[in-house]
Amino acid sequence: MTPGRRAGGPTRVQARKGAASAPAPLEALAPPSQPSNYAEFLRTALPQQVKAVTSHRLGNERVWLKKAGPRHGKLRYHLLALVAGALRLDVLTPVPNPGGNTSIATEARRLRELGAAGLRVPAVLAQQPDGLLISDLGQSGRPPVVLQEKLDHAAATGPSALLSVWHEGLAAIALVHAQGTYLSQAFDRNLVQCPDGRIGYIDFEDDPGETLPLAECQARDWLSFLHSTAMLVDAASPHAAGDHWHAVLADASDEVRERLSVAARRMRWLRHLPAGRRWGRDTQRVRAVAWLLARWYAS
Repeated sequence: MTPGRRAGGPTRVQARKGAASAPAPLEALAPPSQPSNYAEFLRTALPQQVKAVTSHRLGNERVWLKKAGPRHGKLRYHLLALVAGALRLDVLTPVPNPGGNTSIATEARRLRELGAAGLRVPAVLAQQPDGLLISDLGQSGRPPVVLQEKLDHAAATGPSALLSVWHEGLAAIALVHAQGTYLSQAFDRNLVQCPDGRIGYIDFEDDPGETLPLAECQARDWLSFLHSTAMLVDAASPHAAGDHWHAVLADASDEVRERLSVAARRMRWLRHLPAGRRWGRDTQRVRAVAWLLARWYAS
């Protein structure tokens, strides 16, 4: 069976297109008299927008408007905290996403910080307490491609192609860490390849650095990326992927490498979780992560 393809159903590519990978329907709103007036556009468009995140055409630009949503419930964070406590892994400690105006302020701040560090993130065009207008990472009318989608297409081609794209994701995370910072949710769906080939980063509604030290935040980035890609990698070429993993992490700090080694050791028993689909996709992902880490940190 072709990696990443389910018999009798849609592929992950067909079922889960990334929002930044292709132009989404644009909101039918009248632009302001001066298209370059981002603050005015945000003020007038925000009350009319129904969805939490929508793209708009503003003059010749494609922009994204994010509005404050309801505050997130705490139950799922409590359950994850229990898991982290049982494994004695601070790196898995949940970072609550408060939602509402707080998430808007957090995302704007983090985008400015990462942009100032020279990383490819959307520019903050306008901000108010309950809404944020940011740029698109496309260029010259060409949209970016979500790394998740690239991985799915590569998996259908073969292990070599998959590992090449997967390594791009690893290198993109290493670039962030080399600037002395971290991401938020470093899943493959939040990494996008821009038309010029550079990887960009999206989705910063929470800030792990508010509750965790830098080394924990960076280790969390690696585990997040692995969590979102482990099933594809495990089905393709786990041993070769381990070589890529250790080669990239050779430049990580001793503290980060130690935290990942500890995580591998304490997560080993999770590879015995049930493999059946009826247990849920998250269970399958965690099981795949545990298997990969057990192989890569066998010593």
